[in-house]
Amino acid sequence: MSELDIEQPEQLIAWLRDTRRIGVDETPVIRVLGGGVSNRTVLVRRQKGESWVLKQALEKLRVAVEWKCNPERATREALGMRWLTTLAPSGTIPRLVFEDPRVHVLAMRAVPEPHANWKSVLLAGDVQADHVRQFGQLLGAIHRQSRMAARTLASVFAGREFFEVLRVEPFYEYTATQVPEAAGFLRSLAALARLPGTSLVHGDYSPKNILVHRGTLWLVDHEVVHWGDPMFDVGFALAHLVAKAHALPAYREALGGAALLFWEHYRFATCDCLAGGPEESRAVRHALGCLLARVAGRSQVEYLDPAAKRRQSLIIAELITDPPDTVAALVDQFFRSVQRRESNPHADDHPPRSA
Repeated sequence: MSELDIEQPEQLIAWLRDTRRIGVDETPVIRVLGGGVSNRTVLVRRQKGESWVLKQALEKLRVAVEWKCNPERATREALGMRWLTTLAPSGTIPRLVFEDPRVHVLAMRAVPEPHANWKSVLLAGDVQADHVRQFGQLLGAIHRQSRMAARTLASVFAGREFFEVLRVEPFYEYTATQVPEAAGFLRSLAALARLPGTSLVHGDYSPKNILVHRGTLWLVDHEVVHWGDPMFDVGFALAHLVAKAHALPAYREALGGAALLFWEHYRFATCDCLAGGPEESRAVRHALGCLLARVAGRSQVEYLDPAAKRRQSLIIAELITDPPDTVAALVDQFFRSVQRRESNPHADDHPPRSA
C-alpha cells in the first residue's frame, strides 16, 4: 500500500490490520490531528490497549510557497525518539511504538489525556513559571546529556540534510531573498548553523511541539534532530516566546519575562558560564534570524497580522545592524522598538537601515 494516506480512516485501519499491528476484527477510532505542515498526524484510539499517535511524513509541505523535503526523515525522527528517551528526563518523550519506512510512518504512544498544546495555552495568556522552568531545563538536559555521549551521537546524528531543508534554507537562505537588507546577516547565520556541532540539536524546539499533561511538559516532533549548534535550539525557542509577546500586548510582560526565565533555567541546566559569553551572543543572533523568518520566510506565524509582521520585520532589520549580545538586551531592545512603533504607526512607513 505505497499510496497509504493515514488521514483516510478506512485506509489506515486496513493497513494496520494487514501489517498485524491490530487484530483483524479490531476497529479503533481514528481522529485526524491538525497543526503541523510537514506530516499527516492521526490519533488511533484503541478499544483495548494503549492509544497511538501516527505520523506520516509528507514530501510537499502544507504551506503557501513551494517547499519539499524527503519523507525519509520519518526514519530520522524515529531514531531521535529512541535516543531522546535516554537523554531527556523520564516521562517527557513519548515512546516509539513502531516505524514503517516503506510508507514513511511512525507510531508513538499517545500522551495521556487530558493534555493541552502549550502554544495554545500561551496564546490564551496562561503563562506559568513552572512550565517555563521545565521548558528550559528539558532542553538543557538534552544538550548536557548528549555532550556526555558525544563520541557516539556525533556520528549517529552527523547527517543534517533534513535540518538543511527544513530550517537553514527556509529560515535563513530563503528569507535572505525576501529581505535583502538582512541577507548578509542571515547568510552568516546559515554558515554558523553548518559549522561542526557540539551537542544533539532538536531543531524544532518550540511551544507548538510541547504538550502539557498534569503540569508536565512532553516534547514531540523530532524530524530535524541532528548533531550541531545547541544555540540554534535556544534562539529558535526564544523567537517563539518573543513573537507571542509581540502578538499579545495584554500578556507582553509575562511572555517577555518567560523568554528571560527560559534562558535562565536553560543555562543553569547546562553551565552557568554561558551567561554573557559567545554562546549567549550566538543564541541571540539565531533568535533574531528566526524572528525575521517567522514573518518573512517560508513558514510564517499565523497569530501576527500583516501590520505586526511588517513591524517585526522592520525591528529585526534595525537590530541586526548592531545585534544585542545578551538575551536580556534582546528582549529589552525588541519591546522598546515595538512600543515606539505602536505609539507611532507611521514609523513603519520608513525603510530600515541596511545591515
